[in-house]
Amino acid sequence: MRDALSPKQVARAIGVSEASLKRWCDKGLLPTIRTAGGHRRLPIAGVLEFLRTSQRGLLRPEVLGLPATCGKTEAVLERAMPRLRAALEAGDHERIRATILDMHLARHSLDEIGDRVVMPALAALRQGCESGVFEVYQERLATELCLRALHEVAQTLPTLPQAAPAALGATIAGDLDRVPITLIELILRQVGWQAQSLGPDIPAKSLAAALHGKRPRMFWLSVSRMRSVDEFLGEYQRVFDTAMEHDIALVVGGPALKDEIRRQMRYSAFCDNFSHLVTFARTLYHPGGEGEHSA
Repeated sequence: MRDALSPKQVARAIGVSEASLKRWCDKGLLPTIRTAGGHRRLPIAGVLEFLRTSQRGLLRPEVLGLPATCGKTEAVLERAMPRLRAALEAGDHERIRATILDMHLARHSLDEIGDRVVMPALAALRQGCESGVFEVYQERLATELCLRALHEVAQTLPTLPQAAPAALGATIAGDLDRVPITLIELILRQVGWQAQSLGPDIPAKSLAAALHGKRPRMFWLSVSRMRSVDEFLGEYQRVFDTAMEHDIALVVGGPALKDEIRRQMRYSAFCDNFSHLVTFARTLYHPGGEGEHSA
């Protein structure tokens, strides 16, 4: 997607007159920046947030750098999941982009999109890969294309104030699953956190160094797979001890954390899904609400 657009481009995309669009800018409905020459430019994040909140349709989404079908399909989560699953199986980048962006523009929260569309669609594809229905390359390609679409969603999120609390997250050594930690970063940003994923496959020693050096308010650890239970628990204890030393809320979750493993762990919160994470995050900080609380 483009970083910034002219009023004429946005007017064409929405299907209104340029004069009407400029009036909306003057009223503060659309954020505007000025070039060195004094020309108006509209940041893409502000334009898409306006579309989300005003529920205006897109006549020509391609003008904004969006898929041509964006905003033209029924934005129902239950129907989006099989649509995304089919697009992932086919490796169809444009359909993947359109499905995820459609749900976002339709004002579905990112935790809902993650829980009810993205993760179930990917899980179905991975199960098919494990059973031999799909090739490994199809699962890897689908994951990469899904990540690209999520990075485009990141461009649509507004800039947060410096006062917003910091959150970091990662997967531990041996876990290469990037989709959950990418989703969590976007979900937390949407609810007011300065969130950043450190990436996958990071040794506990390095995670402890990150917590010690950066001191976030919250740290999330997504666990989709582990090399062995004993190794994981030993590595995890190091992360837990560092988090507690610096009063960092430690949040864990993921399909690899079965009940027998969880019983051997301590944490600030265990989240079965992304919506649970949002609920917990809001007990720590809720912008415009009760403010920041202790865990």
